[in-house]
Amino acid sequence: VFLAVPHTAALAMAPRHVARGALVVDLSADFRLKDPAVYEQWYKTPHTEPELLAEAAFGLPELFGEGLAQAAEKRATGEGVLVGCAGCYPTATSLAAAPAIRLGLVAPEVPIVVDAISGVTGAGKKCTPRTHFCFADENFEAYGVATHRHTPEIEQILGIDGRLVFTPHLAPANRGLLSTVNLPLAQDASTDVAEIIDAYQKFYVVSSFVTVLGEGQMPKTTSVVGTNRAHIGLAVNKPARMLIAIGAIDNLGKGAASQAVQCANIVCGLPETAGLEGFALPVV
Repeated sequence: VFLAVPHTAALAMAPRHVARGALVVDLSADFRLKDPAVYEQWYKTPHTEPELLAEAAFGLPELFGEGLAQAAEKRATGEGVLVGCAGCYPTATSLAAAPAIRLGLVAPEVPIVVDAISGVTGAGKKCTPRTHFCFADENFEAYGVATHRHTPEIEQILGIDGRLVFTPHLAPANRGLLSTVNLPLAQDASTDVAEIIDAYQKFYVVSSFVTVLGEGQMPKTTSVVGTNRAHIGLAVNKPARMLIAIGAIDNLGKGAASQAVQCANIVCGLPETAGLEGFALPVV
């Protein structure tokens, strides 16, 4: 069962499907944040399913494969399982930043600055003053500044509580998402970008959908739109000792629907790439 519903709706729908033994893959925010208090703080409503939340696997396969593997084992016994898929901004940002953080390249206890930009479909299909063509066309706009709900999810994924400065932007494009992450390097970390690229490529060597680009190459949304792929580009500002990690995805693909299918493939014991090797049709 794939749920692509507004937050709080999945709280009412998911439990009964899990109880009857189904695999539920939820694309809403209801089962992403592991602390119910954090969910209530950011979504202004109590989390009514804390026990199910504690059991949910997190749907970002490249970084949380163990949880999905455990969900697959549980499902194989006939039990219902739940996957809470990662959001679009958290997916692009975390794929770009996580290797550096997990490999100990990033200075501790300092802010990490993320500037990310998404196509209009990131806001869904409902017409609003911000997303109406007359207002969105030929316009770039920052929104949710210091208040965006993906902030705690990114902090949770990366283990950087209270250190994220996240500013999302809206671009006059149908789809595609680009996240630029500024990571202060630790004192003993190398500033050789070739070494860092090599470490990233080794980190993602078994990942079917993540490509770490070579030195001097930067990702662009047109390379990944219509796919489940993520492209990562890396550069180092040596005087500032700053690693700039840039991630590009399709906000409707790796940031939503195709990532949900990828998670379902894993939990169902299918090839991870099943149904995801082609290209999507344009938004119409």
